[in-house]
Amino acid sequence: DSYGRYNAGSGIHRLVRILERRGIPASLLTSGRVAEVSPDRLKTYADAGHDIVAHGYAQEMVFPTLSADEARSSIVRSTELIEAAIGRRPSGWVSPRVTSSLEQQREFARQGYAWHGDVLDDDLPYVQRFADGEILAIPMSVEFNDLPHAMRFGRTPGQFVELFAEAVAALHKQPAETIILDVFAHGHCYGRPAAAWAIDEIAGICAADAALWLTTRSEIAAHCRSTASRAA
Repeated sequence: DSYGRYNAGSGIHRLVRILERRGIPASLLTSGRVAEVSPDRLKTYADAGHDIVAHGYAQEMVFPTLSADEARSSIVRSTELIEAAIGRRPSGWVSPRVTSSLEQQREFARQGYAWHGDVLDDDLPYVQRFADGEILAIPMSVEFNDLPHAMRFGRTPGQFVELFAEAVAALHKQPAETIILDVFAHGHCYGRPAAAWAIDEIAGICAADAALWLTTRSEIAAHCRSTASRAA
């Protein structure tokens, strides 16, 4: 519908421009359908250094509602469409609503994915090993997501900024540890003018904090591989 189409038409461009002004790369979760209808735009983002992450063929195609064949088709088709758009296979996958099963995660590995983000059971990445391959699972943090913040809880953009700033300040007072803090912004939600400023404020907080590594999920995966290689 038109609400969802706002993402590809306007919202994502505003959010990407905000991050580029701040010098921050983004992991852009991309459906196969977007790659199919807007390949040139997607390639522009990829060529600018953003991390293009596969996100299923369409957002209503949630894995628990699909047959095994439909799920595999979504994975294969999305991968092929994104590869055709940007000139290389995406290295990471995050499912709509983070809903893949172990069998679908095994299929990600079969399709050559280096990592996926469909786990919520740890703070740090870990390797999943299957009989015919392996893949890095990079857990998703769920505290900073504009959709439930605005639509489920009815909170304001200012409260989104406050929530993030409060958490970062408090974490600095805790014993040092390595964690992942995801900030999710959807083009059809906080990509709109009345809310996008909150993402700019959060990006400014991040850019000013030398203790934060502002990176993409694919760079996290590359770091994990490099660290494991040196330890072997």
